[in-house]
Amino acid sequence: MMTVLGAPITPPSESEPRFQRDHRGFGTRAVQAGAPHDPVTGAVIEPISLSTTYAQTHLGKPIGEFEYTRSANPNRHNFEHAVAALENAHYALAFSSGLAAMATTLQALATGAHVISIADLYGGTHRYFTKIASAHGISVTFTGTIEINLRELLKAHPATKLIWIETPSNPTLTLVDIQAVADIAHEFNVKVVVDNTFLSPYVQNPLDHGADVVMHSVTKYINGHSDVLMGVVAFNDAEVNEKISFLQNAIGSVPSAFDCWLAHRGLKTLHLRAKAATENAAAVAAALEASEHVSLVNYPGLESHPQRKIAVKQHRKGMGGGMLSFRIKGGKAAAERFCQLTKVFTLAESLGGVESLCEVPAAMTHAGIPKEAREATGIFDDLIRLSCGIEESEDLVEDVVTAVNNAVLFVEKEQGSGASTPAFTEA
Repeated sequence: MMTVLGAPITPPSESEPRFQRDHRGFGTRAVQAGAPHDPVTGAVIEPISLSTTYAQTHLGKPIGEFEYTRSANPNRHNFEHAVAALENAHYALAFSSGLAAMATTLQALATGAHVISIADLYGGTHRYFTKIASAHGISVTFTGTIEINLRELLKAHPATKLIWIETPSNPTLTLVDIQAVADIAHEFNVKVVVDNTFLSPYVQNPLDHGADVVMHSVTKYINGHSDVLMGVVAFNDAEVNEKISFLQNAIGSVPSAFDCWLAHRGLKTLHLRAKAATENAAAVAAALEASEHVSLVNYPGLESHPQRKIAVKQHRKGMGGGMLSFRIKGGKAAAERFCQLTKVFTLAESLGGVESLCEVPAAMTHAGIPKEAREATGIFDDLIRLSCGIEESEDLVEDVVTAVNNAVLFVEKEQGSGASTPAFTEA
C-alpha cells in the first residue's frame, strides 16, 4: 500500500493502467480528480510536498510510493492524475515546460527516425524541429496539406515514426481532422501526436479522435493564471509510458512541487475559464469580421471559417476556443500601432491566462521562422494574435474595435503626410 499525502492508494500492476478512466462530468473531474482528502487532517486541498527525498524502511524499500522527488512527487502525481482524467487517458507525465514535454516525447518516440509535421505551428516547436532535432537523428518534413498528402509522404518516408499536429495551429487557427490523419498514420504503424495547447482538454480531447499522444503547454490554459511554466503529455499506451517516463526521470526536466500545486489549482476552474474565454473570443471575432479595417479573421467558432465542419466534429459543442488572429489593414505599422493602443489587451507573449493578451507573431513568437516560411503559412507582418481572457465581453470588444479604428486611421494619416512609420523590434 502506498500513500499520497496521507491518502492511501493501491499501486497498479505493470499490466494495469496508471490511472483508471473517470466517467463523471468534466467539471466534477476537474475539481476532484487527483484531489484526495487528507485522512489525518481532513484537508480538502493538498499540502505542498517540498521534501526532495523520502524515508525507507529497508534498502530500496521506501515507506510509500516516493523515494526521490525527481522520480516522483506527490503533487506531480496528483496533477498528472487530474490531467489524465480530463484527457480521457490512462497515463500523464508532467515536465518543466511545454518544450521539455515536446522534446522528451520526440526523443522517446522518434530518435533516429523521421517526423511529418504541419507547416503552421508554434515558433518554438519549429525551432526545435529545424535546429535541434537533427542532433537526435530526427529529420522533419513539413506539409501544409497533411490530410491530402499524408499517405504519399508516408510512402516516400518509410522511416517515419511520428506525425505532429497542432489543431488549431498557432497562430492562423488552421484545423486538422485528427481522426482522418490517425486512420492513415496507423495503417503505416505511425503514431500521432497532437499539441492541444490552444484549446485545452475542455474544448477538445484528441485521444478520443484517434491520436496516440496529446501534449500541452500547461503554462497556458491548464494553469490559466500566467504564473507557472510547465508542460504535460497524456496517452493510453503502456509502452509509450515506459519510454517517455524513463526519459522524464533520466533527463530530469520535471516541474517543482509548488508549480504542480499551482497548476493543479488552476486546472480546477478550467471548464469555467474556457467557457468564458470562448464567449469573449466569439464576440471579438464577430466584431472584427464586421470591421472595414480588417481583411481576414481566423477563428474556428465563426461560420465563415473554412474548416468550421471540423470544429463542429472535434470541439465540445463546436466551440472556437479563446484564441483568434486577424489581419489589419495598414500593414505592419497598423499591427504595431494596434498593440500600443489597446487598453484591456496587454501586449505580451503567451496565451490562455485569465487576462487578455495581444501580439504580432511575425515580430514576436514566430520571429525566428524565415519570412518566406512564415508567409507561406499565412503569418504576415499585419497578422495580430489575440488571447481572450475572462474579462467582460463588452470591454474586450470595445477595446479591440477602438484600437483597430485608431491604428488604421493613424497609419493612413502618417502615410498621407509622408512621415515614416515605426519599425518592428523583435521580442
